[in-house]
Amino acid sequence: MHTRHAVAAVAIAAAALTGCTSTTEHSTTSSKPKATSSELTQGQKDDALAAAGIPPEPTAAKRAELLRALAAANPDIVKYEDKAVDAARNQCSAINGGGARLDYFAAQRFTYKDVTTSEAQGKQINAALKGIGFCKV
Repeated sequence: MHTRHAVAAVAIAAAALTGCTSTTEHSTTSSKPKATSSELTQGQKDDALAAAGIPPEPTAAKRAELLRALAAANPDIVKYEDKAVDAARNQCSAINGGGARLDYFAAQRFTYKDVTTSEAQGKQINAALKGIGFCKV
């Protein structure tokens, strides 16, 4: 049941952050205006991400600590720092939501461009994310 809520929260957060609109918003038959991402406060966006188990974007020392922990599992994944941080935040959603096959999905999330991550490295990534307390929301 938690997975469904997490998936729904992630979908809401993604729609809020990307400003997705539907064609029904422009219909003249709609009597109630829809909220847009510009109408959401930063606090509301942060709350939606936290509800999905996604930690806030790390800054300064916390980001450096995260990148060091990830590099210990697979040095190549930090070649693209922003991708590594995004993948870590998304992996926290799976960890916090009690997802299955966490090692497999970590390997998938941290495989991009010319970087390949194995399930064994995915297991190390999960241990690192938990070990430094990054996924605590």
